[in-house]
Amino acid sequence: MDRIRISGGKSLNGTIKIGGAKNAALPLMAASLLTSETLCLSNLPHLADITTMVHLLSELGVEVSMNGDAPDGGHIGRVFGLNGYEPKNKTAPYDLVRRMRASILVLGPLLARWGEAKVSLPGGCAIGTRPVDLHLKGFEALGAKIELKEGYISAFAPDGLKGANVLFPSVSVGATENILMAATLADGKTTISNAAREPEIADLAYCLRKMGAEIEGIGSDTLRVIGKPELHAADYQVIPDRIETATYAVAAAITGGDILLKGTRLELIESVADVLMGAGVNVSEVEDGIRVTNPSGRVKGIDVMTEPYPGFPTDMQAQMMALLAVSEGASMITETIFENRFMHVPELCRMGADINVHGSSAIVRGVDKLSGAELMATDLRASISLVLAALAAEGETIINRVYHLDRGYERVEEKLAACGAVIERVEE
Repeated sequence: MDRIRISGGKSLNGTIKIGGAKNAALPLMAASLLTSETLCLSNLPHLADITTMVHLLSELGVEVSMNGDAPDGGHIGRVFGLNGYEPKNKTAPYDLVRRMRASILVLGPLLARWGEAKVSLPGGCAIGTRPVDLHLKGFEALGAKIELKEGYISAFAPDGLKGANVLFPSVSVGATENILMAATLADGKTTISNAAREPEIADLAYCLRKMGAEIEGIGSDTLRVIGKPELHAADYQVIPDRIETATYAVAAAITGGDILLKGTRLELIESVADVLMGAGVNVSEVEDGIRVTNPSGRVKGIDVMTEPYPGFPTDMQAQMMALLAVSEGASMITETIFENRFMHVPELCRMGADINVHGSSAIVRGVDKLSGAELMATDLRASISLVLAALAAEGETIINRVYHLDRGYERVEEKLAACGAVIERVEE
């Protein structure tokens, strides 16, 4: 099993190319099941979760072709052609679904197009309870019959889905995406209220429009969809990854660096940029990207609360905690999305951080410096928070179980090393 070794204390300076958003790419790939024609997606990141989705779609009968890389080289900007003529089967098996929660997103397209689907209850990072009941209630509102048996969700709509009013009692990104895709082929008008507003959902909606779907209210909390008998081929480019963007912004801040984040947009990380600037970091939009500088190498303590978009993203909570661990003063971080997302705290404390967790909040008292240590990654965002802390720490840090990292960050060692980090991946 691979580990990452980092010698900290180096200021990071240079340019990092931001890849396509994993959390946008996965539902876009699932949308290929909605049509018999080819959906061509560009700017796809090279990540373990993308590979898992390719395997899952292939299992369902989608023909996947990789049509090359973007002109700037590497895996950035990969282009996939996905053609879902007719599924070999309509079952998403446990062995694939357990690796990634986003696998549940094939349920809506399969059900809408073929009238039946069977998907294993999903897996993914162990960061708290993330039930699929909102997905299922949404499908039932569209006329589907749902059965839960032996760890599988079986859904049936032999006469097709029917447009309906779907009101989510709480905001759910995955449920919004699943019901949105299903509604594009439902008979009649569907209104999705209290819909999630993340940029990745807007990206999915714009792609579905290019495929022939009729969708109004994109970017708002109310989506209106007029179902069509079928969708057609389209070419679509995945948006830049806002979490990768914000993560490398923190890398510049925590190391006292100066990094140009190329190929991304400030509007995607406004809530994170506000927190960074409130802590004393310079964040500015420039041509073809964002520049982040922090010449003092320190930040001021600041309070942070995770919220649904457009609030501060839960996927940046661990990274911000690493930064605030070396701040001047005290901070409070409140996690309102997932109840078990402080698993990185003991590992940061092993490095000398002063963090106390009280229920859904963590009090972070900044220390002058962190020290290198041997650490264990527990989930995707915790993994990168440990990398960030190690970049700023004195001495050497070894991070174990970095397979979590490969689910969401493309060529992380290469990108950081190009900016001056002393980082390498080693095999046990």
